[in-house]
Amino acid sequence: MTEPSSHDPRFHKTWHDYYSEKRITHQWLQVALLQGLEVQSVLEIGPYLGLVTAMAASAGYDVTVLDIEAQSQGIGSKRHIQADIRDIDPAEMRGFDAILCCETLEHIHWDRLDSVLKRLAAAGAPWLILSVPYEGFQFALELYFNRHRWRRRSHFRKLRFLRRFPVASDTEWEPHKWEIGYRGTSLRAFTRKLKAAGFAVQRREFTSGCRSVFLVCRNESTAPAQG
Repeated sequence: MTEPSSHDPRFHKTWHDYYSEKRITHQWLQVALLQGLEVQSVLEIGPYLGLVTAMAASAGYDVTVLDIEAQSQGIGSKRHIQADIRDIDPAEMRGFDAILCCETLEHIHWDRLDSVLKRLAAAGAPWLILSVPYEGFQFALELYFNRHRWRRRSHFRKLRFLRRFPVASDTEWEPHKWEIGYRGTSLRAFTRKLKAAGFAVQRREFTSGCRSVFLVCRNESTAPAQG
């Protein structure tokens, strides 16, 4: 999907529609997970409307964005790489301390993930931070009230593992092709793919707003030798 330019009047509506209160934690967590890692240069894959790019740049990171689109909304990015991560030469992604690949992999067919993850590993960044939608068993309830107003939000997910994910389109990029928690796409199976590609999961976090799992992965080919 081609997003409008930031100079296009439609951009304001698109931005506000997308960055809802429940979704904003996704963008914050991507930058927050960089804390404590030896990271200065970051490659952000799929910047979309650019909020993560702006936050990471504001936090002092050197950010390069990579997107299939020719135009990037990555305000604060050092440069833009136009490429498709399904067939990019890993050499084009070299020279970074960390790669951010959040809410992107679910747009790629499950059977093609192995080659994409191997490309990310071959890029040589010591750290990979990724997130994908999580639809495994979960329950969340948030209740807020004061003398002027109240609100309640909740969600409950169960038994997704009994059925396959309903794919809206096999050919278009935008529809999700899989999500964690459905039959054949468990978190354990996804972790196995990461391990086979050369990554070791160091940290795992979950969000309750838009329900995603975040994984901080170490590229084992760049890890210091033991002993």
